[in-house]
Amino acid sequence: MAELKLSESRDLTRIERIGAHSHIRGLGLDSALEPRQVSEGMVGQAAARKAAGVILQMIKEGKIAGRAVLLAGQPGTGKTAIAMGMAKSLGLETPFAMLAGSELFSLEMSKTEALMQAFRKAIGVRIKEETEVIEGEVVEIQIDRPAVSGAASKTGKLTLKTTEMETVYDLGAKMIEALGKEKVQSGDVVAIDKASGKITKLGRSFSRSRDYDAMGPQTKFVQCPDGELQKRKEVVHCVTLHEIDVINSRTQGFLALFTGDTGEIRAEVREQIDTKVAEWREEGKAEMIPGVLFIDEVHMLDIECFSFLNRALENEMAPILVVATNRGITTIRGTNYKSPHGIPIDLLDRLLIITTQPYTEDEIRKILDIRCQEEDVEMSEEAKCLLTKIGVETSLRYAIHLITAAALACLKRKGKTVEMEDINRVYHLFLDVKRSTQYLIEFQNQYINETGDGDEDDANTMVS
Repeated sequence: MAELKLSESRDLTRIERIGAHSHIRGLGLDSALEPRQVSEGMVGQAAARKAAGVILQMIKEGKIAGRAVLLAGQPGTGKTAIAMGMAKSLGLETPFAMLAGSELFSLEMSKTEALMQAFRKAIGVRIKEETEVIEGEVVEIQIDRPAVSGAASKTGKLTLKTTEMETVYDLGAKMIEALGKEKVQSGDVVAIDKASGKITKLGRSFSRSRDYDAMGPQTKFVQCPDGELQKRKEVVHCVTLHEIDVINSRTQGFLALFTGDTGEIRAEVREQIDTKVAEWREEGKAEMIPGVLFIDEVHMLDIECFSFLNRALENEMAPILVVATNRGITTIRGTNYKSPHGIPIDLLDRLLIITTQPYTEDEIRKILDIRCQEEDVEMSEEAKCLLTKIGVETSLRYAIHLITAAALACLKRKGKTVEMEDINRVYHLFLDVKRSTQYLIEFQNQYINETGDGDEDDANTMVS
């Protein structure tokens, strides 16, 4: 019993893990693409969210492939949150690949290969194929087990029906095993793939809806299929170009999808795949789904990566590129030139730029309310007001970090609701950037400094 409880608690810990943007559910727009003040975890940034919504609509209509969008704004103004909102609003079928600019320099492959793999992860292929399926409601399953061990393997019969016909099928050992694995019983509606023998349980027949003992609370009810038992059905598979690359790359094979160690993929393999996909498109067997590639900290890329992006965006099979940066006018990595956002002018010229603005006091309060709810922390109104004031004077991120710390301080004094004294305690325990820099200025003689007289001026510049 103890072991069972332990495994249950482990599962719960994994499910309830909270991330910086785990409260984001979408962009929080209405049907006319107008941003709601607080919706789907998003607060404020009305202009940026509306612009992202327009981009999203264009993506869904397939009108913007090969374009690029730049989210630019100060640190802590919700750039990654908007990108996450876009990803959630796209749905499951549209591929969304995420990459940090600094990641490219710590991989065991060339920068351009890593970027190419990221591009191909963001391009989906919807492949259609026709298969023969047997679909019906299970009337009865009869399994004849051998009386003597070591005798012939199990055999049996399966009776399936539709609204118009009923047929009995002979079962072999493999089919009996598959039925056992899926826990198929009479009253279930199943689909059997004739080619592979795969059994899919579609649900339980409405005619058995009164059998309360034989079902759980999650039971799905479906109608008994009509027409013939044997049908031709169109099955749709959604994969990314990168997954096709990995499967067809001889050195890695299919298992590389699970290990994640794909290595470099040869250009010839990709060319053959592109040719094959183009053939499928002409035959109507496949269609392309341009997804989204999000590159955070894009200023960390160097001039070679920017040149690659310029060329890759001109390709006919390019995804929508969304990049984010919090830099102003800074040096382009790998050169001595300065440019807005650390991005070369020729690439900047291709970008649709969306800017984010600092949050107001009211918006910071609403974000802190959402985060308290997400982190399951009870906080008094006075404590929330104090935390909002701290967020305005320091930064939103610092205020968010204090929520869990204050909850632990509250737990230590055996309280149930976080009060002002808990916020005050953790505020003095953990310094924000301004107080930390001020401390460095006061005690700089006790630290090892690289430069001499200019230190204090530089530190004061950072604080201001």
